[in-house]
Amino acid sequence: MDPKYQRVELNDGHFMPVLGFGTYAPPEVMEKCKDAGLAKSIGVSNFNCRQLEMILNKPGLKYKPVCNQVECHPYLNQSKLLDFCKSKDIVLVAHSALGTQRHKLWVDPNSPVLLEDPVLCALAKKHKQTPALIALRYQLQRGVVVLAKSYNEQRIRENIQVFEFQLTSEDMKVLDGLNRNYRYVVMDFLMDHPDYPFSDEY
Repeated sequence: MDPKYQRVELNDGHFMPVLGFGTYAPPEVMEKCKDAGLAKSIGVSNFNCRQLEMILNKPGLKYKPVCNQVECHPYLNQSKLLDFCKSKDIVLVAHSALGTQRHKLWVDPNSPVLLEDPVLCALAKKHKQTPALIALRYQLQRGVVVLAKSYNEQRIRENIQVFEFQLTSEDMKVLDGLNRNYRYVVMDFLMDHPDYPFSDEY
């Protein structure tokens, strides 16, 4: 493993990223995996618009990525990246859709707690739902696929209720207004990586 760039060298001399952000195994490597039936689809994680364009404009590209998994929540709604992905028929997949678990290795302990936001809590009260369900429903109505990880059976059952109500267009505008381009998972220890994706606007 190359510790500086968090990547593993494969037998054929290509490199596969360990963290998977902004780095893409050469398309021909991923295409071989898909052609061999080892992968149903090819997706990427934490790619910005410029990095997606680099892949999409690669001569002879056989398979474009079908999804891009990024941090996405009401404080970082990724609206420009979402619009770009939709225009290229790439699904945006949200991780950290409820803020984060606030792990001290990844997240500043002084960062705002998304699920305590007064606007989110007011909408939760209005709809008789939890702030978490409001945050999840917001993403679904925007066409974003949501990953909501939980080990708690009650929360897992609660998360399924996201399909049992709708936010109004006014609610959606209010939630759009919470965007502050606030990133919980900055990975600042990798800022010197040549493909660090979070320096670009989107």
